[in-house]
Amino acid sequence: MRAAALLVLFVLCSPAAARLVEDVVRIPVEMKDIYGRQHQHAMTVTIFRDDERVRSPFLVISHGRGNTERRAALGRARYPDNARYFVSQGFAVFIPTRVGYGITGGPDVEDSGPCARREFAAAFEAGAAQVIAVIEYARAQGFVDASRGVLVGQSVGGAITLALSAKNVSGVVAAINFAGGAGGDPQQWPERPCSEPTLRRVFATYGETARIPTIWLYSENDRYWGKDTPRAWFDAFRAKGAAAEFVQLPPYRADGHLSFNGNPEAWRPPVEKFLADVGLAN
Repeated sequence: MRAAALLVLFVLCSPAAARLVEDVVRIPVEMKDIYGRQHQHAMTVTIFRDDERVRSPFLVISHGRGNTERRAALGRARYPDNARYFVSQGFAVFIPTRVGYGITGGPDVEDSGPCARREFAAAFEAGAAQVIAVIEYARAQGFVDASRGVLVGQSVGGAITLALSAKNVSGVVAAINFAGGAGGDPQQWPERPCSEPTLRRVFATYGETARIPTIWLYSENDRYWGKDTPRAWFDAFRAKGAAAEFVQLPPYRADGHLSFNGNPEAWRPPVEKFLADVGLAN
């Protein structure tokens, strides 16, 4: 992979952390869509780190999907509050804005097809190829401990994170899935995601080869998936031998699907315990 171009460097100072650095880079990525078409594009990646740490484990956050308008309006994926939190836990945080979204632009390579015939595995593979490029970039940085990485994903990003857990990528030791899934629409068909049996089978296949520990966190009032469907996905994944833990988060406002950003008080304690259990406590 050719060297990424450094676009921006910010230094943010706060009493709690002496120097929080935010970098923006663009890295080249290659992926296929569900029709087998090959795509090449430059992807924007935001990096948060504490520049007083000589070397940190890395953490990659994968964003969700949304409709066409929301994908275009994403801008640059940052998750600033959550990124700062994970930096405070000792990580260097990498947040790609994937192809087809926001500032990165490009074709919608993660389209999974019509509601009745979703091709989830191929769509997640397009996302996973991009995250692997970020992992490779992260592991090459001098401020990163290349042997200790964690993947985090929200919604479709959570499903992509589970796809990556099945690949046992070098340097990745754990994965955190926040409300992971696909095919949901809280307005048109709340709690009834498209092609749900297909998605359950996809998660089961990931469980066959996943060898890193994973934690799944879902709110009781997730308007995309409902309360019971995520547990069925988890059971299908774990039944194949994967090491996994399910955490039922409490309801959050009108839609618990937004708990990653909106309700950190609920998820931080189990996530911190999970990180400690895999040897990544701050």
